[in-house]
Amino acid sequence: MKTNIKRLSLCHGFLLMLLALSGCSVSQAVQPWEKETLARPEMTFEGDPLDTKFTEHIYSSKEGASGGAGVGGGGCGCN
Repeated sequence: MKTNIKRLSLCHGFLLMLLALSGCSVSQAVQPWEKETLARPEMTFEGDPLDTKFTEHIYSSKEGASGGAGVGGGGCGCN
């Protein structure tokens, strides 16, 4: 009896998770009139240039290295 309840609870949890994830998978194409909103500078990953510089400064201070942000490849010359 106890294993049936545990199995039922696990099944309900799995179905709830599946339902939640299926809601995230529905996507619509971006309409032409919505592209203007998405192209604004504040919608980019690096929206604030001052904040980006500050973050890069902190990273380079912690790592003891500078440069290489956003550039592919390593020190061996391969990309």
